[in-house]
Amino acid sequence: MARRSHRRRKHGFASWSIGKKLGVILGGTFAAVAATGVVLVASKMTKIETTELDTDKLNIAETSEEQETGYLNVALFGLDSREGDLGKGNRSDTMMIASLNKATGEVKLVSVYRDTLLELDDGSYNKANAAYAFGGPEGAISMINRSMDMDISKYVAVNFNALVDVIDALGGLDITLTDAEVVHMNNYCVETSKVTGADYTKIEPEVAGTYHLNGVQAVSYSRIRYTGGGDFERTSRQRHVLELIAEKAQSASFSTLNKIIDKVFPQVSTNFTIAEMIAYAKNIAKYKLGDSMGFPDNNSFDMLDVVGSVVIPETLTSNVEDVHKFLFGDDGYTILRILQIWKLAFERNAHIRQPVIL
Repeated sequence: MARRSHRRRKHGFASWSIGKKLGVILGGTFAAVAATGVVLVASKMTKIETTELDTDKLNIAETSEEQETGYLNVALFGLDSREGDLGKGNRSDTMMIASLNKATGEVKLVSVYRDTLLELDDGSYNKANAAYAFGGPEGAISMINRSMDMDISKYVAVNFNALVDVIDALGGLDITLTDAEVVHMNNYCVETSKVTGADYTKIEPEVAGTYHLNGVQAVSYSRIRYTGGGDFERTSRQRHVLELIAEKAQSASFSTLNKIIDKVFPQVSTNFTIAEMIAYAKNIAKYKLGDSMGFPDNNSFDMLDVVGSVVIPETLTSNVEDVHKFLFGDDGYTILRILQIWKLAFERNAHIRQPVIL
């Protein structure tokens, strides 16, 4: 089993964790949307697809319900949906937990790495992003609650193809590409254009440089995973694209933000009711984005049969404890439920290395 090597020390934005970077990026985006006004947003909320979930299937932790009183914990999913639907059958390539402290208005974010090896509802072990594909939002939330001892019952899912519309509405992004990235981006553009129905212009000659990319091109760039670093490089590209979107959205006009909402809201699914969404929207000015982190923060990676390359928590219990302390403070939380779950899991699956997880 290989361990991820320590990177050289960086400073400033480059030294921040993945979760913290995403938090800052999303915070800028939320601030830009808030500028459009609560009345406008509320009037558009009927465009969002609303669903109902069976809470009995969500594996909500009773100990967490007591600990997390006073917080609203929401699962956020970014879906790789090729057909435009937002339900079962789509892998959630982005998974995050947004935790709102109702007393202070602070929002903290925890990103769950898509390749993390976790147990699904059927007792099998797979990459975390497979849970949504096999069980929809109920299966994905159940996996997060069970594996991280959480009390989540609300979710928001968005189609990644919505980024094409956002980027085009913002007038495109300037991105520096390597020779290999130009080639792979051009290749990905064929499918991205077919799926979204949006046009693009192939970059020729295929040489390194800084290019002004439209929505199809920028999303295709963020999908590249065949250069050195594989999926870790891909997530880096995705963060860079989100950062550029946030920067442009902060200075976008009212009409541009209105256009983005019209394009994006129909590509959003949630089990928040319209009344709940409006109630939280009324207080949006009181919310402030706090720190963020990634889960599992301490990890290694391995190559498993069938599943492929996975991220493995070292250890699951310590990583879950870190998440709870980060979100809810040092309140004496004990992780007994996780220990019980994994004890039973290893009895059923002797091939999983218990010391790695525990």
